[in-house]
Amino acid sequence: MTKGRVFIDGEAGTTGLEIRERLAADPAIEVVSVDPALRKDPNARREAMASVDVVVLCLPDAAAVEAVALAGSLGAQAPRIIDASTAHRVADGWVYGFAELDANQAQAIKSATHVANPGCYPTGGIALLRPLVDAGLLPAGAGVTVNAVSGYSGGGKPMIESYEATKTAPAFELYGLGLAHKHVPELQRYSGLSRRPIFVPSVGNFRQGMLVSVPLHLDLLAGKPSSQDIQAALERHYAGADQVRVATAAETAKLGGRLDALGLNGTDKLELYVFPHDEHGQALLVARLDNLGKGAAGAAVQNIRLMLGL
Repeated sequence: MTKGRVFIDGEAGTTGLEIRERLAADPAIEVVSVDPALRKDPNARREAMASVDVVVLCLPDAAAVEAVALAGSLGAQAPRIIDASTAHRVADGWVYGFAELDANQAQAIKSATHVANPGCYPTGGIALLRPLVDAGLLPAGAGVTVNAVSGYSGGGKPMIESYEATKTAPAFELYGLGLAHKHVPELQRYSGLSRRPIFVPSVGNFRQGMLVSVPLHLDLLAGKPSSQDIQAALERHYAGADQVRVATAAETAKLGGRLDALGLNGTDKLELYVFPHDEHGQALLVARLDNLGKGAAGAAVQNIRLMLGL
């Protein structure tokens, strides 16, 4: 069997290490590396890029843009690219790497040359919102608020370094309070919203795990959908999905109104919940995932396998 060959540019970072760990267990994929002393050397990286089928970029945005240009300089030898940074998530010519976005997205990823891996926060928000917009239950122009909490590994390299170095981080804090977080453009575009959503991220003093929640006034929406309508739309959208599961109403009721952010840690799964209050015409939608799993490395590996036809 011919193995698919993958080079992770930036494999020493948090996401790169997580991707490498997952690929090491896949007999159909061979990971190509450069000498650690040469990991920033353009010639060594270019040589590695020329020898593989797919390059995964786990780099800061500016470095990712440079890496795309470096790969492009190979011409006919240029590999296909998955970019885990935010640099290309709403860029022309790039396919968004959330395979469950709609019925055609997995095929689009499979045939793409350039795939933008989703952000961890937008993965949860888009997973909740896009099916409702597509089903006509949530108007594209609705005013939507997306609240989210992540472990500190979801806050990027500076936050990871700060938490792990000081060991004195606050138990919980809000951030991005200027309402201009860099995830908002992809959250808006791929949710199908025409009105910019309000996104409120936060971080807890734990390494990984994520909850993304969207509160809705159902009685203010056109058609006044019930929580059962919302539940049914999510279930239809993700029917047959391998990595995304919609909890049944009975499962949600058994939780007693509580949900642990760490419940999917160590997995590449995404769970969606509808917490209803029909008397008040309200519902709270919640996505739970490991921000390093389906929110980063797990999604990248899913996209790698799609692109290699595995």
